[in-house]
Amino acid sequence: MKPATVAESYFSLSRADRKEALKAASARIGRPAYLLEKDVWVVWTLSVLFKSAIAPSLTFKGGTSLSKAYNAINRFSEDIDLTCDIREFIPEIKAGESGIPGTASKAKKWSDKIRKSLPGWITEKVRPVLLEALKQSKLDARLTKSGTDGEKLLIYYPPLTEGSNYVSPTVLLEFGARSTGEPHEKKLITCDMAAKMPELIFPETTPNVMRIERTFWEKATAIHVYCRQTEAPSVRFSRHWYDLVEISQTVYFKEAIGDRKLALSVARHKEMFFREKDVKGKPISYVDAVKGDIQLVPSGKASVDLALDYGKMTEAGLIQNPPSFEKIMTTCGKIESQINGE
Repeated sequence: MKPATVAESYFSLSRADRKEALKAASARIGRPAYLLEKDVWVVWTLSVLFKSAIAPSLTFKGGTSLSKAYNAINRFSEDIDLTCDIREFIPEIKAGESGIPGTASKAKKWSDKIRKSLPGWITEKVRPVLLEALKQSKLDARLTKSGTDGEKLLIYYPPLTEGSNYVSPTVLLEFGARSTGEPHEKKLITCDMAAKMPELIFPETTPNVMRIERTFWEKATAIHVYCRQTEAPSVRFSRHWYDLVEISQTVYFKEAIGDRKLALSVARHKEMFFREKDVKGKPISYVDAVKGDIQLVPSGKASVDLALDYGKMTEAGLIQNPPSFEKIMTTCGKIESQINGE
């Protein structure tokens, strides 16, 4: 009787064999090999962080959590957004409290403290964990600091496959610490290749993940700000509209849009920590937005810029079977009407 084949770890393979595995998986899944390669690095990074001593303080959030934890979007999301529990830096906030300051002056005080403390926490707590994991796994990758205030880390890995100018061979970790990360829950995260390549062992992890209902309102309010300012803070912003539309097609949507208590909590949190002004210089009210004055469809140049960014994202292969930009805007218009009770 022929002995069963023992599955090998993906990262134990030679570069040539890993490249062949990526090509094979690409053919089976229908997704570019360079995206599958980056996905493995994303999950590896998450697995390292969430098996470390700092895991209880972290919450995985953002678009990558929508695709990896909830399978809610068909978009390849590249970056890792993480919230470090605000109570790590503001111990006066007790367990069970919202973490939303009662006054603008307190919000500023907390923000100033976090801004000064977070880069050091990343350097002292996070960076050594990743460096040691890279060393122990004998992986040829480089870790560097990034961000204006040192609130980001970048892992540069030597790509095995040719990619796109829109997608770099890096894993960006962006840390924030102005919320508790709640509500969150444990969710299994696996590599996109794993189900199609059972002969190999891939990284996986079960991190704290921000609940999709909160992510919905985080994105809806971010879109509202863009519409009122008519200028994106950066490129790659069209992903928020796509994500919102995809969430609206899931079983989570009814609960998300109906949870106005959570919406109000997100709005009050942003009004304290992330104040913004509209194109006329008037303060944007997140609270008014979630109470029936939200705008999700931009116009004029803002719409044109958004369409261009969406085109670049789809051309790079980040979305499987992408809907047209026009359909995205039409659906967002419907979501806007539902939120506003029209």
